[in-house]
Amino acid sequence: MERIDRTLRRLASSENFMKRYEQMKEQVISDPDVKAFFEKNRQDITDGMIERSLVKLYEYTSQSKQCRGCESLEKCVNIMQGFHPELVLTRNSIDVQYERCPRKVMDDEKRKNERLIRSLHVPKDILQASFSSLDIDGSPGRLDAAEKAAMFVMNYIDGNKPKGLYLYGKFGVGKSYLLGALANELAKKQISSMIVYVPELLREMKTAIGDNTLNEKIEALKKEPILMLDDIGAEAMSSWTRDEVLGPILQYRMLEKLPTFFTSNFNFDQLEHHLTYSQRGEEEKMKARRIMERIKYLSEPVMLDGPNRRN
Repeated sequence: MERIDRTLRRLASSENFMKRYEQMKEQVISDPDVKAFFEKNRQDITDGMIERSLVKLYEYTSQSKQCRGCESLEKCVNIMQGFHPELVLTRNSIDVQYERCPRKVMDDEKRKNERLIRSLHVPKDILQASFSSLDIDGSPGRLDAAEKAAMFVMNYIDGNKPKGLYLYGKFGVGKSYLLGALANELAKKQISSMIVYVPELLREMKTAIGDNTLNEKIEALKKEPILMLDDIGAEAMSSWTRDEVLGPILQYRMLEKLPTFFTSNFNFDQLEHHLTYSQRGEEEKMKARRIMERIKYLSEPVMLDGPNRRN
């Protein structure tokens, strides 16, 4: 078997090989991401290191970074699906290491939360919702809500933490559908969000006391980058779920300025009345007002009107 160094010397003597080699080298070192890496580490990188590392640099440039060249996680074009390359300096060369791509991070987080919080289940039509499929129908409220949702996405992408929306109105006017469209639009931009059906969530929290997962579930809801609480006010409210579940979640999100969305059949005044009276008939105005102050801080009220689309 011919030794590798002899093979390389023989290839190097080939004019065609050298021509292709120089073309590949020029393509690699002119790559914008590679040039940025060289600039960042210019004091530590030598010409010899670049020559020794050309194969690794080519491997890096031929793959998608930050999901830019992939339609979806399932259609990832990289060597390791769901992982993108990063350049790193080793002792005398440049190497490639692989980290989870943004879509893989989102997918892993979503799967973890789905295992943890069962009330994440969302109807299929909402999962497929999009801004382009929203039925605006000339209604001022619906148009206003759609515009505010689109503005939220733009502001969030720009690095801001805008307020969420409190979408309220009659049954079937499309409040949950708008949340689904918003979540899907954020996902296209590789931004994670979580939609939770509140009545089921609060029932689930009661059972979580028995299996010792209550604190873990509350922590996940507290820290989700964008949380969407669907159908708040439809639950049978107890003092415990209001003060020990909703209260800590909303308090944390208010302090950290984490965007939070709500849908409800109630306006603010009606929801406060609902939160005031527990299942036992106890009247606790101050505690209800405390929850409402957090909801008002976190979200802007928008009324959706129009016909019941479920009929």
